[in-house]
Amino acid sequence: MTPEELATAIRHALTAAVDAGDLAVDVPDVVRVERPRQKGHGDWSTNLAMQLAKGAGRPPRDVAEVIARHLGAADGVADVEVAGPGFLNITLDAASAGELARAIVEAGQTYGHGQSQAGRTVNLEFISANPTGPLHIGHTRWAALGDAMRRLLDATGADVTSEYYINDAGAQMDKFAASVLASLRGEPTPEGGYPGAYIDDLAATVRAQRPDAADLPDEQAIPVVRELAYAAQLQDIKDTLEDFGVHFDVWFSETTLHDGGAVESAVARLREQGHVFDDGGAVWLRTTDFGDDKDRVMVRADGVPTYFAADAAYYLSKKDRGFDEKIYLLGADHHGYINRLKAIAACAGDDPEHNIEIKIGQLVNLGGAKLSKRAGNIIELRDLVSWIGTDAVRYNLERYPADSPLSLDGEELRKQTNDNPVFYVQYAHARTANVSRLAAEDGVHREDGFDPSLLTDPTEAALLATLGDLPRVVAQAAELLEPHRISRYLEDVATKYHKWYDTCRVRPLRDEEVTDTHRTRLWLNDATRQVLANGLTLLGVSAPDRM
Repeated sequence: MTPEELATAIRHALTAAVDAGDLAVDVPDVVRVERPRQKGHGDWSTNLAMQLAKGAGRPPRDVAEVIARHLGAADGVADVEVAGPGFLNITLDAASAGELARAIVEAGQTYGHGQSQAGRTVNLEFISANPTGPLHIGHTRWAALGDAMRRLLDATGADVTSEYYINDAGAQMDKFAASVLASLRGEPTPEGGYPGAYIDDLAATVRAQRPDAADLPDEQAIPVVRELAYAAQLQDIKDTLEDFGVHFDVWFSETTLHDGGAVESAVARLREQGHVFDDGGAVWLRTTDFGDDKDRVMVRADGVPTYFAADAAYYLSKKDRGFDEKIYLLGADHHGYINRLKAIAACAGDDPEHNIEIKIGQLVNLGGAKLSKRAGNIIELRDLVSWIGTDAVRYNLERYPADSPLSLDGEELRKQTNDNPVFYVQYAHARTANVSRLAAEDGVHREDGFDPSLLTDPTEAALLATLGDLPRVVAQAAELLEPHRISRYLEDVATKYHKWYDTCRVRPLRDEEVTDTHRTRLWLNDATRQVLANGLTLLGVSAPDRM
């Protein structure tokens, strides 16, 4: 019995109680079950009676006792106990609990997925680094977490679009072009420019496409160099992210906002909403009406739009493209953006508590990492992957909440030991694959038999109960945008599996006959393999069959 099937059984029991006149309540469309926090409190628990007590006009324990009487007669339910203020603790019989193994195997890659976030239309923007240099460790945390959030939302039914905002307008792009041009001409890096060997590499790329670029007058050379160097650097960013397993549905250029008139349009639209005013020759947005600490300039007195004006135009672009929810994943130095972005949403007529969410990621310190030879003063994402590996970097960044500062030891992440969390989980998956291979050699095949009533060992009950919790964990991780819940869950699965592996044999001993016990345990082994693979996929981490 899966958690979903148990929830349906509880709902049917409640309906039966209402039909029999034992309770007078409205039967909810959805009943939630969860794993009890303490051992000995059954396989599953629900607080349904406590939710219904007020409507029923009766104490929660009375409501629970009524539901328990009807639920106790359901197929697959061995015992129902009323606990505390009105919890229902439910124990399944061995056969019903064991059926979960077959259900997981048959569901395959879809097990754990659901529709809890269906109906949400989400724009998820993350990283959005300037295209003036390589991605570095400061971008790595949101690269991993943002992509995992995208996977979680997609797996739970949301219509989610991942987006990278390319900051390709403004003074930094002129400095970038001037730095590449100086390299082309063999001149020193201009003041405030970008140093590093990567600039020389970009200069070589520009030279290959426009051999005459260095000889052009500055007013002609800068636009040529900017375009070619920008394209090359942006491609480097895209390639680095693809190698890191991060895919974006949309690459949105800030320049298009300016060139297409979106910034001017945004000012006009917000003025129509009554939130724009003129003062001192500048154009302002009255964001203090919505919690910002000060009003924001949109257009300076000299007629030049500010970055804030582009932020407003970008928000309106997302709104116009049909995204009901806009999620921004920003770096640790962007706390000041929270109120101003929410104020933009409010000025645009949206609900800041629903239509926009801003998450701030804290800094990552990685011991043992070396500064980039190309960039000189940064730790490149590409170098981290080469040194530690994509799986170890992603998993360990996704293992902790984004709002907690994080210090990691690079050499520890490289170790192939059970003290390394990603190795521990991947090794469990590889072990399940190895058991399947060796069992087949011994003549143990799933299709030859399945008797879930044989899964009676305590380690089997514990493993099954944990496997059954994946849909709930995924739904909760998606709702809260907290991928670390998946990581910690997988480590629990791995622990339960290793204990089961040490206790229960899938393969027969040398002269032992193959029985349904071996075959049924193979189903449980393969169900564990599927759960580990599905969870790792949600994190963008590989599930190796051999290690």
